[in-house]
Amino acid sequence: MKFFNLTIVVLIFLTCQSFAQSTTVKGKVTDANSGDPIPFVNVLYKGTTIGTTTDFDGNYTLTTSSPKDTLIATYIGYKSKSKKITKGIAQVVNFQLEEEVTNLQEVVVLAGENPAFEVLRNVVRNKENNDKRKLLAYEYDTYTKIEVDVDNMSDKFRKNKIMRKITQVLDSVDRIAGEDGKPILPLFITESVSKLYFRDKPNLKFEKILHSKVNGVGVEDGSTVTQLVGSSFQEYNFYQNWLNILDKEFVSPIADGWRLYYDYDLVDSLFVGDNFCYRLDFFPRSPQDLAFTGSMWIDKSTFALKQIDVNVGKQANINFIERIRIQQELSVTESGAWLPIKNRVLVDVSELTNNSAGMLAKFYTSNKNFVVNKPYPTKFYERPIVMDEQARLNDKQEAFWDSLRHEPLSNTEVSVYKMIDTLKNIPVIKTYTDIVKIILDGYIKDGKIEYGPYLGFVSFNNIEGWRIQPGFKTNYKFNKRWIFGGQLGYGFKDEKFKYSVFATNILSTKRWTTLNFRVRRDLGRVGFDDEAVGDNVILLASQRWGTFRRGFYFDESRISFSRELFKGFTQKVSIKYTTFDPVFDFGFLANPADVATSDTLRSYSNAEVILEARYARDELFLQNDNERISLGTSRWPILTVRYTRGIRNVAGTDFSYNKLRLGFEKKLRMGILGVGNMNINGEYIFEPLPYTLLGLHLGNQTPVFTPITYNLMDYGEFVSDRYLTLQYDHHFEGLFFNRIPLLRKLKWRLVGTANVIYGTMSNGSRSLLVDSENPEASIAENPFFSRNKPYVEIGYGIENIFKFFRIDFIHRLSYLDHTPDVRKFGVFGSIQLSL
Repeated sequence: MKFFNLTIVVLIFLTCQSFAQSTTVKGKVTDANSGDPIPFVNVLYKGTTIGTTTDFDGNYTLTTSSPKDTLIATYIGYKSKSKKITKGIAQVVNFQLEEEVTNLQEVVVLAGENPAFEVLRNVVRNKENNDKRKLLAYEYDTYTKIEVDVDNMSDKFRKNKIMRKITQVLDSVDRIAGEDGKPILPLFITESVSKLYFRDKPNLKFEKILHSKVNGVGVEDGSTVTQLVGSSFQEYNFYQNWLNILDKEFVSPIADGWRLYYDYDLVDSLFVGDNFCYRLDFFPRSPQDLAFTGSMWIDKSTFALKQIDVNVGKQANINFIERIRIQQELSVTESGAWLPIKNRVLVDVSELTNNSAGMLAKFYTSNKNFVVNKPYPTKFYERPIVMDEQARLNDKQEAFWDSLRHEPLSNTEVSVYKMIDTLKNIPVIKTYTDIVKIILDGYIKDGKIEYGPYLGFVSFNNIEGWRIQPGFKTNYKFNKRWIFGGQLGYGFKDEKFKYSVFATNILSTKRWTTLNFRVRRDLGRVGFDDEAVGDNVILLASQRWGTFRRGFYFDESRISFSRELFKGFTQKVSIKYTTFDPVFDFGFLANPADVATSDTLRSYSNAEVILEARYARDELFLQNDNERISLGTSRWPILTVRYTRGIRNVAGTDFSYNKLRLGFEKKLRMGILGVGNMNINGEYIFEPLPYTLLGLHLGNQTPVFTPITYNLMDYGEFVSDRYLTLQYDHHFEGLFFNRIPLLRKLKWRLVGTANVIYGTMSNGSRSLLVDSENPEASIAENPFFSRNKPYVEIGYGIENIFKFFRIDFIHRLSYLDHTPDVRKFGVFGSIQLSL
C-alpha cells in the first residue's frame, strides 16, 4: 500500500513537472521591408525537429514540453532569424525577416529522374479536374484590402524640406515599423466587400461592390478607386499556362510546358491543414525571363495546387519593379475544382534615383461562401463591375466594418488609417497633392468647375504664331447628368479668334447613353483626325505646335447620340456640318469633264450623317462620376463599322457621297513569343471627291518614330478612295536578348513593325485633281497607288534603352522611285515609358 501511494505521488510529481516545463510560443512572421505577413515559414527550435509552419496570415503556435532556448524562423528567399525564448511560460515571439539577395540555386543532376518530374506530370494530367475553369459557374463573397506605402526612405530623402515638415508622422512610422522592420510612409488604404459571379459558355463575370471604405492622400470621392480595388483585379489562376501581371506575360510553374522554363526540387512532404502535400521549390532556367521563383504545395491525393508562393526579382526584364510576390491558398469545392480562398500580392516599385524613395503596393483578398455550377442568365452579367449606391454610406462606422471583415485589422493597419488622416491635414501635403492632380488630370479643379486643359493653354505654329487658349468644363458636382465646357483661343499672328463649346447629357448610366452637342471654329491640319485621337490631351496639344504644311480654317456644328445596346455593342449616330477654308495652295476642278473651261474651287462645305457600330465583347469600363473610362479588352478584338452619308445642297453644301469604313483591333498575347498589336482598317468611298475628303495616309518626315504613321512616306505622298491597311508591331520582350550574355544585363528588348497599304484612287477622284503643272497644286505629282502594288515598310528596333528610349530601323520595300528624293531606309527614335 505504501508502494502504491508512493507511485501515485511520483506520477503526480512528474505530471506537474511536465506541465510546469510545457512552453507555448505564438507569434507572427512578417516581411521586414513591407510589413506583410509571410505564410509557410518554418519556425522550430534550433538544433531540433520540433517546429511548425506559419499559416497564410503569418501566424504560428508552437507548444512543447522539450523546448530549447532559441527559436529560429527560416524560409526560402529570406535570411534566417533566431530569437531567445523563456522556457516554461506562454509568450509571444514575432519575427521580421529580411529578404536575402542570392543567385538562383544550382541544380544538381543525379543518376535517375528528378522525383519532382513525376509529381508535375500528374499535376498537368489532373488540370482539367482541379482547374476552376471546368465549372459552369461559381460565386462567392469576397473581401479586398489594398495599401500603398512609400518605402526605402534614405536619410537624405527624410531631410528633404517637404519631409521635414512631417517629421512627427515619420517618428510614428518608425514605431510602427518595429525593431527589425524598415520604416514606411502610408499613402492609401482601402477595403471593399463584394459579391463576385462567374459563368462559362459564354465567359462572363460580374462583381457587385456592396461596401467600400477608402482613405488616402489625394483621394476624394473614391468611386473609381473602389471599382479598381475590387476583387476582379486581384485574381490569378496558375492553372493557366500564362498569367498576365502588369501587362506582362509570365509563364506558370505548372504550365503544360513546365520543363522548358523551370528547374524543380522536391523538398518535403507535409500536412497543410487537412491535406497531405508535396512541397516543390522552383527556379527559372533563365533569370531574365518572365518566370517565377518560389514554392508550391501539391495535394498528394488529387495533385491539385493547395498553396503557392511565387516571387519575381529585379533580375527579371521588368523596369522600375524591385519585386513582385504572389501568395495563394486554395480549397476544394464539392465539384472537385479548387477555388482560391486567400490571395496576397505585393508589388515593390524601386527608387528612381539613389536619393528618392520607393513604393509598395499590397493587395489582399479573402473569399468564402462558395456556390458552384448555378449559372444565372447572361443578362445578369451585363455590367462587369457595379458599385451599390449605398456602398460608401457606412465607411466611417468602424463597428460596422468589424462585422464585415473576414479577419480583423492588424494593429499596424489601424495605425495606418490614423496616419493617413494626419497626413491629409498637413498643409504642405495638401498643396503638393493638388499639384499632382493637376498634372495627371490636365485640369485645375475649383469646386464645380475644372479649368484647362493646361497643356493646350499656349502653343506656337507658323500660321497663328503664339496662341493662347483658356478653357473649362463642369464636373459631377455641378450636375450628375449634364457636362458643359468650352475653349476660347486667339492667334497673335493671324489675329483670329477660335472657339469650341459643347454640352453632353448622360441619359442613362446602366446602358451608357449620351447626347452630345458641339459647335466650334478652329485651325486644323489636313491628315490629322482629332476624332480618332479622342481625349488624348497630350497629342491634341502637341499638334498645335510646329509647321502646318496644310492648314485650314473650319467651322463645325455637330450633334451625336450614342447608346450601348447590349454588353460590348455600342451604336452611334452623328450629324455634322463643316466648312473648309485652306491657307495653303489647294484647288479642285468643279467640272472635270471639261478641264479647259472648268473653274478651280478652293473651299467647300459639306454635311454628313454618320452611323457607327462598335463591338468590343470583353471591354471593361470604370464609371468615374459622370465619365466612363475604358480599360481595354483582354481576349476579344474590337470591331468597328462606320457608314458616312454626305448630303448636298444643305445650307450650301457641295458634295453628295457615301463612305464605308471597317476596323479591326486586336492585342495578340503569344506567351514566350511576346505581345503583338494588330490594326486592320479598310475604307471604300463610292463617289469622286477632293483629296482632302479621301483617305490621306499619314506620312512622317520627322526623326521621331510614330506607330500610327507610315514613317518613310512623305506628307501627302499617297491618297486613296478605296484601301485596306495593316499596321502591326510586336514586342518580343527578352526572348532573344536575354540569351545573349553581353546584352542580358542591359535588359534591351527587340521590337518589330510592319505597315502595309493596299489601295487605289478611282478615275473620278483623279479627275478632280488640279493639273500637277499648276503652281497651286499642293500634293505629290502622282498621289495614288499603282494597281495591285501595295505600299510596304518593315522595321526592327531596340526598346528599353536606359529604360526610356527606343530606336527603330525602317526599310521601305515598294515605290522606291515614286519621288526623286524617296527615303528607302530611315532610323527613328522615340521616348516611351513601359514596364
